[in-house]
Amino acid sequence: MSIETTPASAAKPGEPRAYRSAEWFARAGKYGFVPRSWMKSQGFSPELLDGRPVIGICNTWSELTNCNRHLRELAEHVKRGVLMAGGFPLEFPVTSLGEPLMRPTTMMFRNLVAMDVEETIRANPIDGVVLLAGCDKTTPAVLMGAASCDVPAVLVSGGPMLNARFRGRVLGSGTDIFKLDEEYRTGKISKADLDAAEAAMSRSAGSCMTMGTASTMASLGEAMGIGFAMNGSIPAPDSRRAVLAEQSGKRAVELVRQNITISKILTRAAFENAVKVNGAIGGSTNAVVHLLALAGRLGVDFKLEDWDALGRDVPTIVDLKPSGRFLMEEFFDAGGLPVVMQRISHLLNLDAVAVEGGTIGERIANAECWNDEVIRSLDKPLTPQGGMMVLKGNLAPNGAIIKPSAASPRLMQHRGRAMVFENAEDLRARIDDPDLDVDADSILVLKNAGPRGYPGMPEAGTMALPKKLLEQGVTDMVRVSDARMSGTAFGTVVLHVAPESALGGPLALVKTGDFIVLDCAARKLELEISAEELARRQAAFVPPPPAYERGYGRLYIDHV
Repeated sequence: MSIETTPASAAKPGEPRAYRSAEWFARAGKYGFVPRSWMKSQGFSPELLDGRPVIGICNTWSELTNCNRHLRELAEHVKRGVLMAGGFPLEFPVTSLGEPLMRPTTMMFRNLVAMDVEETIRANPIDGVVLLAGCDKTTPAVLMGAASCDVPAVLVSGGPMLNARFRGRVLGSGTDIFKLDEEYRTGKISKADLDAAEAAMSRSAGSCMTMGTASTMASLGEAMGIGFAMNGSIPAPDSRRAVLAEQSGKRAVELVRQNITISKILTRAAFENAVKVNGAIGGSTNAVVHLLALAGRLGVDFKLEDWDALGRDVPTIVDLKPSGRFLMEEFFDAGGLPVVMQRISHLLNLDAVAVEGGTIGERIANAECWNDEVIRSLDKPLTPQGGMMVLKGNLAPNGAIIKPSAASPRLMQHRGRAMVFENAEDLRARIDDPDLDVDADSILVLKNAGPRGYPGMPEAGTMALPKKLLEQGVTDMVRVSDARMSGTAFGTVVLHVAPESALGGPLALVKTGDFIVLDCAARKLELEISAEELARRQAAFVPPPPAYERGYGRLYIDHV
């Protein structure tokens, strides 16, 4: 629901519209005296309180979040743009979600940040907002908060960090960490080698330079039209990122004057475009849960099944880690998302609205590609089918997903014996046991890693492969869980199995030795036991106790 208190229709013809901030700054007597006086205490002149649009700059800056640690500087460029357009910029902080540091998982706090953003906007004289985001969950969180208020909004991402360079190799954050860890665990590299790679991996501010969740969500914000062209790919240290921030500040003022709220941009057409673009870029599986949540805030009719129906035949044409070879710097240099969208334009809603004005079709009309290896042509895709696959069956009655561009084709139709781990601690304790009863055809199953079970649905779905199989040269196995996986990860990993095991979903009933069938072509995930046996196990199920008894943790378990 919009929080605007004085709609455009209330103004007489020829008169400027009174914005929401006028409820604070334009009032006579003590009720106007107090807010004006407090603002003047900061050195703001009376002219800034003359009825011009007040633009909030929602900043997720934090030294605890490397992806976002440069957002204070970026905010200054937004402010300049707001002032250039005749607006009044006011920066405000919200909770920052740093993927590498936060426990138990940042996903648990995404909705907390969304509430922080929503309530800050509602409680203050803000007419429009520029949303500064970077690390994985900050983008959906700030968009969800702004969407709940339905204010004019522009997304400005922090951008990817510079490529990591290590002894002649180019490393991708996240993706190559998994590979380096496997090399270290099997003795192929030393501790000193691992330490040296660690020092080289993250060499600037910014988010993961692979097509992880951060770059995916920044790109999808661009694809949906709520962020400017190239929002998803300009590197964090690049001066062009600052120019984009300035332009976004200017545009935020115009959006308020034109009364173009976030719901007028993030329509069903925009979500359809996002699904198709996600397939084309080999985007993160995390986009599924984030866009479903965002659509819910906006009241857009958008369901899990849409991911499969809309994205099924979209080829992945961006050759980027984790699915491919290159990194975000090369993607930007090749022409970025406008090129991708132009190449799949026959699949897109080209009349969808772009935040800068005009349509998505107009935005991408003149895009040029400067490297056909990084952004491939449609006749030479990285993966013919790049969209998310939604699986169902007696193991996932409410659905599960798999990312085909990151999976091994040979394993996408597979039958194997389950090796069950009751929780993440059990997995860590036993995965390298030389006596673990697994072979290359086994299916690793992780329970109690869903939203309520962990809690927070961690990125634990990419289970480490057993050490003894790594030593035999095994590089991938089918893995099934109610967890998520990092956007930087890869492998034949079935995720988000629903209902989750902590709620007594069928995943909770799987036992080591049961056979599981994965049939991606038929979109099936089946546990090979009888309905009678499944019912018997269900009757004996005892739910685990909640992980939290109070505070936000308990609110999350009970309500999110």
